[in-house]
Amino acid sequence: MAALVIYAYGWRVTQIDLGVLVKDIHLVRPLVVNLLKPDLVAFETEGRTPEAIFLLNPNGPGPVVSGGGPAEGTLAVSPASGNIGDRVTVSGRGLVPNSNGRLYWVNAIEQEFPLGEVRAGPDGSFVREIVVPQTARGDVQTVRAVFTWRTGKWHFSETLKLCGEKMVETIFLALMATTFAVGVAGPLSFLAARNLMTRHAAGRGIYYLVRTLFNVLRSIEPLIMAILFAVWVGIGPFAGVLALGVHSIAALGKLFSEQIESIDPGPVEAITATGASPVQVVLFAVVPQVVPQFLALGFYRWDINVRMSTIIGFVGGGGIGFLLQQWINLLQYNQAGTALLSIALVVIGLDVASARIREKLERST
Repeated sequence: MAALVIYAYGWRVTQIDLGVLVKDIHLVRPLVVNLLKPDLVAFETEGRTPEAIFLLNPNGPGPVVSGGGPAEGTLAVSPASGNIGDRVTVSGRGLVPNSNGRLYWVNAIEQEFPLGEVRAGPDGSFVREIVVPQTARGDVQTVRAVFTWRTGKWHFSETLKLCGEKMVETIFLALMATTFAVGVAGPLSFLAARNLMTRHAAGRGIYYLVRTLFNVLRSIEPLIMAILFAVWVGIGPFAGVLALGVHSIAALGKLFSEQIESIDPGPVEAITATGASPVQVVLFAVVPQVVPQFLALGFYRWDINVRMSTIIGFVGGGGIGFLLQQWINLLQYNQAGTALLSIALVVIGLDVASARIREKLERST
């Protein structure tokens, strides 16, 4: 009964409305369609881009025609004014016969919203009914038709090339952050290991201090750290390296210290019995037991940081996330789909590679 009350209250607090998923699915369909059509290859093309004006008020005139003259073709919207959610008719004339194009709604702040694909008939004309989208902002709107046709061979798109460059930057951003974190978290983890530091009062104080530091840093999301470092050192990959590095120090420090706490105490007792100093005990009895686990966790953290760097880029942390944010803000979903595909392929590849490396390291222990 208590669980039922908790979930009922949670349903209310989170304002879950499953009906909206069905009722407004038409709003997200064009976005999903364009995301599933990444901009991977391009052809040498020619094109025409006629436009028509639409006014957001209910008392507008008849069809409005705009564009670049007969050579560009003409576009008309009827009626030429209305409100969000109204149905209007878009018609084109003087276009290249049997050519394919796309319709876009461009609001007053130049945000493009895809409306779908159209095809000119044998006489170079088309008619298409559309709905004034929710993204309409301002008084003067533009309906734009982009018609292109191939005139040459294919080549990799500029979007794909740019995604490749930024994915390389993302991978090395995560690599530098992970390397920095391993270098700092490794030594600190010995100070946060209960079995090494709680034998004396001074050691216990250091143990609790380092553990508290790890917990505080882990409680701060990398996204918040990225905002801080973007203000500190400027927008770019360096801010992302610092944000992921600091957070990874805390995460790896905790994992490393737990590995140290689970070592076999036999070698430690044996070397201690010989009169070795605490430093010698750590170097010859503890380090050999934890190095493989440290490396495996380091590779796993690199894999995590590659995925996290995508979100870091949204707040100025560099990498492909910054590009992805720009394309989403500009409603360029084909380009955003290319970025998402690049991220997915790299994450899958790194996941497979890191899993095999961790498996080999675990077998060597």
